[in-house]
Amino acid sequence: MTVRKGMYCLAFATLLTSSLMVSCIGLKNTPIQGQLLTSNCNQQNAYAYTADKLPTPIHELTLDSSLQTKLSAKSLNMANAIGVLDWISQYIKLQHEVSRRPNVENRLAVMEIKQRIDHRINLSSLEVSAVSSELDCEEERTSQVANYLKGKESNFETKLTVGAIVVGAVGAVSTGVLIKDDKTADYVGLATGVTEATFGMMMLFNKRTTDFYHERNTLKEIWEGHETSSSFPPSVWYYLKYYDPKEGKKSSVRNQIITKWMTFGQINEQESEEKEELIDLYFGKGGRYSTDQLDNRADMYDQLESHINLMKQDLKALSVELDALVVNKE
Repeated sequence: MTVRKGMYCLAFATLLTSSLMVSCIGLKNTPIQGQLLTSNCNQQNAYAYTADKLPTPIHELTLDSSLQTKLSAKSLNMANAIGVLDWISQYIKLQHEVSRRPNVENRLAVMEIKQRIDHRINLSSLEVSAVSSELDCEEERTSQVANYLKGKESNFETKLTVGAIVVGAVGAVSTGVLIKDDKTADYVGLATGVTEATFGMMMLFNKRTTDFYHERNTLKEIWEGHETSSSFPPSVWYYLKYYDPKEGKKSSVRNQIITKWMTFGQINEQESEEKEELIDLYFGKGGRYSTDQLDNRADMYDQLESHINLMKQDLKALSVELDALVVNKE
């Protein structure tokens, strides 16, 4: 009879554990399922161009001396990225022409060339915004799924905590008040301890995973660094990949981004099987993600977006320097 009572108590604890396990469900048949399979972040902005459409690296160009004295090196490189170097040369020459002969014809020519340059700067800024908005959307998509998984983990952990408290209370009351037989109390105490330990182990390994796919993978293009890109227009791709030959390839924005991914732990710096698995996961078409891996992917998008948005600062600096190139002031 004593053994039977102990077994009843153990069965009760097991039943409680099983009931809590029911809460550990997957993400099938949920509204978030669509977020896992496809992305609506790209609005048909797929770029198809050949390498000859990319700007020639500025250190390979023979620049007009007037450009080098009037504009900073960073602004010159940005002007080269968006294809307005020749227009700026014309603009400077026309400014000098206006200072010598300030007639209507020359003034109109200056205004026309300046409008072309400003239009190209504004268009480039819009291209940067378009790329940035896609990256931000992908970051939000990834973060939403990660937060959903975290909610499931937190909810399940709460139930396990409550279960452990209930089991502990029932065990304490049973052994201390209801059960007078020492052997039965021992069995109940054993069942209680095993159940609480089981709950503790379940909390420790309470990590959710889900299938998450990304057919269009901007991060992959940054990682592989091919000659051209389908995710970035030529000006942005040039901006990301250009490096000063005096400083080497490590000075490129693309390399700085990859270095941050490794420095902050998104990708392991040391060669290992885990590193190769992460590379296949992050830079492939998708797969089985944990909550931490989704958070890492969202952080990678955030870092990439931040660097690309800095291109707008260079565009602004170029615009400010051009506005200062007024030779004739009346």
